[in-house]
Amino acid sequence: MEPDVKAFLLLIVQTISMGMLWLLINMTVGIYFNFAFFEGTPSLGNILYYIFFLISLFLLILYFRKKWKGWKEIGES
Repeated sequence: MEPDVKAFLLLIVQTISMGMLWLLINMTVGIYFNFAFFEGTPSLGNILYYIFFLISLFLLILYFRKKWKGWKEIGES
């Protein structure tokens, strides 16, 4: 297998793996510990969960952009 193709497939696998890990963590905390659902009014746990969710989503998107930007520079050379 050519090195560029191998690097590209590795990038895809790493992206999917990181996204799945992020989803698994957020689903576990949200559903198992019951922070994703409101029972009447939002509690402090609900608010902290959604703040963590949004901050971690933002950081995940930044990670993806940085990772794929590096591939774009490699692909242009």
